[in-house]
Amino acid sequence: MSDISSPTHAAIDAAAVGNTLHRLRERSPLVQCLTNNVVMGWTANVLLAAGAAPAMVDNPREAGEFAAVADGVLINLGTPQDSTIAAMKVAVTTAADAGTPWVLDPVAVGGLSWRTGLVPELIQLEPPAVIRGNASEIMAVAGGSGGRGVDAIDSPEQAALPARQLSLGGPVVAVSGEVDHLVHHDRLVRVRNGHPWMTKVTGVGCALGALMAAFAGVEDDYLLAAVAATATLTVAADLAAENARGPGSFAMNLLDELSLLEPDTLAERVRLA
Repeated sequence: MSDISSPTHAAIDAAAVGNTLHRLRERSPLVQCLTNNVVMGWTANVLLAAGAAPAMVDNPREAGEFAAVADGVLINLGTPQDSTIAAMKVAVTTAADAGTPWVLDPVAVGGLSWRTGLVPELIQLEPPAVIRGNASEIMAVAGGSGGRGVDAIDSPEQAALPARQLSLGGPVVAVSGEVDHLVHHDRLVRVRNGHPWMTKVTGVGCALGALMAAFAGVEDDYLLAAVAATATLTVAADLAAENARGPGSFAMNLLDELSLLEPDTLAERVRLA
């Protein structure tokens, strides 16, 4: 198996990414979001704009029942509470029984001990289809120290080896940054789209995790699903920035561009490496 420093690039091309967006629009996957309370509305709007159907069912009495019918499940550790963690565990267990892919977004893991300890508990219930985070969060999941709260202090390049090691356990690992790195075993894809204003709008990264759950609901190759989600959001961000004056108008434009983005345009504008 090749070393992560000289990986085997995945056989994923721009046309496949565009086709995956087309399938998402056709199927409108139902995505259960057990996410943080800062970003619920934004995450739902991003999913709707992209063509998916969001559902914020995050209580332990209903989470398992809903996970059994959802097409994808997002577990986001941004604002954990006892009740939502109980719901997350039920949702992961039921998703595993139903064959439903789930995505883990380990927000601020490494810097806070309780949520850091929750990660292996969730993964032991059933490995996720995708783990998505910034470089410091991914390094923390792999046993490192993490970043400064939700902010990364490491680069995607520094997280490359820990990401590959995590992926050997099953999941695709998506490291968000200036250049997004997505790895599964010895397959690596870099996505070079995106705009700095993405870091100035609360919840853009969290919404990306939800998009990955949506795409995993329509695509069995979870690396392609994660790449398509990343490409969809970052290409829309490129387009949104063209007519924005700052983060506020950028956020509004981003929802519009997600809704207007055509599969052919996505295939033309995505920059894969």
